[in-house]
Amino acid sequence: MNLSPSLQNRYTKEQLTALQAQRLAQEIAFGPIVFQVSRLMLKFGIFRLLSERREGLTLEEISTETKLSRYAAQVLLESSLTIGTVLIQGDLYMLAKAGWFLLNDKMAQVNIDFNHDVNYLGLYNLEEALVNGRPEGLKVFGEWPTIYEGLSSLPENVQKSWFGFDHYYSDCSFEQALSIVFNNQPKTLLDVGGNTGRWAMKCVDYSKEVDVTIMDLPQQLEMMKQQTKGKPGADRIHGHGANLLDKSVPFPKGFDVIWMSQFLDCFSEEEVTSLLTRAAQSMHSNSSLFIMETFWDRQKFETASYCLAQISLYFTAMANGNSKMYHSDDMIRCIREAGLEVKETFDDLGLGHSILQCKLR
Repeated sequence: MNLSPSLQNRYTKEQLTALQAQRLAQEIAFGPIVFQVSRLMLKFGIFRLLSERREGLTLEEISTETKLSRYAAQVLLESSLTIGTVLIQGDLYMLAKAGWFLLNDKMAQVNIDFNHDVNYLGLYNLEEALVNGRPEGLKVFGEWPTIYEGLSSLPENVQKSWFGFDHYYSDCSFEQALSIVFNNQPKTLLDVGGNTGRWAMKCVDYSKEVDVTIMDLPQQLEMMKQQTKGKPGADRIHGHGANLLDKSVPFPKGFDVIWMSQFLDCFSEEEVTSLLTRAAQSMHSNSSLFIMETFWDRQKFETASYCLAQISLYFTAMANGNSKMYHSDDMIRCIREAGLEVKETFDDLGLGHSILQCKLR
């Protein structure tokens, strides 16, 4: 297995002493409690309070300031002390570094909301999902074959956390991606799985000559039309409704660029190959297919690989039951099987995205 240098060092050698490994085992065993305690330390404002009062606060002061009972504040603080998100000196509680990151790191906040609102209840059915190859956890929200059909019908807070997660990880890469995709000044662009049209809006703003067609489920296109209505350039954004999982559905032809951003991770390898094959069949000799993904093996920092590997289980339990955050070697194999080849690779975009520029082989 190919790994970046930082991952090679971390994943091929034991990193922990016996005592550290024992501690990690217990952290795993109590993981659900650790997660909920830390989430509530944020929600109830305790981390914020300790950040503002760096000299520290007593249990009684924290109880008074947060309007929590002494008991509620005490169990949260004592748990957090052992987790490592707060410290204590005498009778004064203080914010530890991990608590500071939970409070101030946007990625941590987005991940907490996503895991609590979207994943938490459904992950109880992870075992069933792994055995059956279906998103068995999704039934906590409704009876859809995948989360994508039900996205517009999810509870408002779940939608907010889902889109917040999706947009956070994609938006930070868009500016760099635009300069790559528009290097040869394409006039027509097919955005496959374009969701609410955020990338399409970026494109028509970046280039006054490009026309963008979003290929997605009809219900997604309705959400896109609502989001883009009346905005500058929206007249150059079009919809092409399709069930992308239907192998008999062809891709529309004649586009200079086909764009797939955080899209192929929503499908199994067999489905990825089918989608790429149909994309290749729609391309002409000068077309380029750009695939933007967060490949877990190409990350600069190991923490990113950790997050991506855990996100894979969202796809298992909640999204579709059979996809994941891919190793780049697996994606490249699918690209070749589809009759394409990778002409250029761009790494380290945004929070760890890579772009594979593909051409007909």
